[in-house]
Amino acid sequence: MADAYTGTSALSNLVKTAYDRYVELALRAEPLIRKVADKKPVQQAMPGSSVVFSIHGDLAAATSTLTETSDVDAVAISNPSTVTVTLNEYGNAVVTTRKLNLFSFSDVDPAAADLVAYNMADSIDQVAMGVLRQGTNVLYGGDATATNEIVAADTITAALVRKAVAKLRTNKAVPRQGSLYWAGIHPEISHDLRAESGSGAWMNLHTYTESSIGNVWAGYIGTFEGAFFVESPRLYTATDGASSAKVYRTILAGKQALAEAVAEEPNVVIGPVTDKLNRLRPLGWYGVLGFSRFREESLYRIETGSSIAS
Repeated sequence: MADAYTGTSALSNLVKTAYDRYVELALRAEPLIRKVADKKPVQQAMPGSSVVFSIHGDLAAATSTLTETSDVDAVAISNPSTVTVTLNEYGNAVVTTRKLNLFSFSDVDPAAADLVAYNMADSIDQVAMGVLRQGTNVLYGGDATATNEIVAADTITAALVRKAVAKLRTNKAVPRQGSLYWAGIHPEISHDLRAESGSGAWMNLHTYTESSIGNVWAGYIGTFEGAFFVESPRLYTATDGASSAKVYRTILAGKQALAEAVAEEPNVVIGPVTDKLNRLRPLGWYGVLGFSRFREESLYRIETGSSIAS
């Protein structure tokens, strides 16, 4: 008589699928665009739905010699130019149920808090990017003269970076770190810039010793042609080129390129439980703020394709 073995099929009710109770979060790119908004109200008069910033224009240079016995003619100070930042409400929320918390094999509340907090930072960063990427100063890759002419072969070059930096210096834009401008670059554009060969191509300069850049800007990859480069997939891309080509925006900025006004800093809000049985638990975030380009002279955008476009 053959042996009767007690295996998994015999006791199938005791053999179950095991789950790791720790649930990982999605891959994320650290928000960084809001850091570009370094112009904020200094002496805001009162609360309001918008904040108006003003910029004085300089007097024309007085280069003529004076006559000893004649008084000078007075000149009028020009009317200041203004930049308006309109404030808007932003927010999002989730509502979890008591039943979910009782039945779930993983803790829901900590995950919800993390998801809401990241959504807040991610959303506000995208709002800032929507304003920053619309600057009027733009250079195009290859022989393109408009966004809809960009094709994948119109890649970024050191010459385009040099030209953007030269334009910023010509505009008297104030650098952000020492003599360097900030440059935000998408990884697939960074690949093309660093892959360029020949005289004057990319070099990752290790002689720049001001460690504060690395501490402040996540994704800092090096300095080149008068700018320090921060690499991030958060840099805006859109399929709006010729033949449905993906167009990438590389942004170079000096100080006060972007202004920000805040009525209420975005913050996580634990909503009240108001249902009759205390089963519905709201958690969200809320903020009131706005962005506007403050000095167009301090902002340049390079629109190109990529040889490795996703």
